[in-house]
Amino acid sequence: MSESVLKTKSYAFSLRIVKLSRYLVEEKKEYVLSKQVLRSGTSVGANIEEANQAQSRPDFIHKLSIANKEAFETNYWLRLLRDSELLDPKIAESLLNDCAEIQKMLTASIKTSKAFK
Repeated sequence: MSESVLKTKSYAFSLRIVKLSRYLVEEKKEYVLSKQVLRSGTSVGANIEEANQAQSRPDFIHKLSIANKEAFETNYWLRLLRDSELLDPKIAESLLNDCAEIQKMLTASIKTSKAFK
């Protein structure tokens, strides 16, 4: 899996999360969950960026693993927003699908990196 594809997709996902957070604050007057999903959702891409500057293979794997954990947390917040009816189900599903795709890419990258010793 090309890291540039992962970087591109995670950056686009972060932009969607920023817009979601803005929507939640401005339209729904929801401040706590919007901040949670903003932090975890943008952290995914930030950790992927950091991984590309890793000092070693274990450092690279560690940073991608953190990104993956943040993606799982983001998935939780998105499901909570959907199920609490703060977010339209179609928008939530689209975001959840993007998140799942990034999770799969991260998992594959981590496994591949661990395989090369």
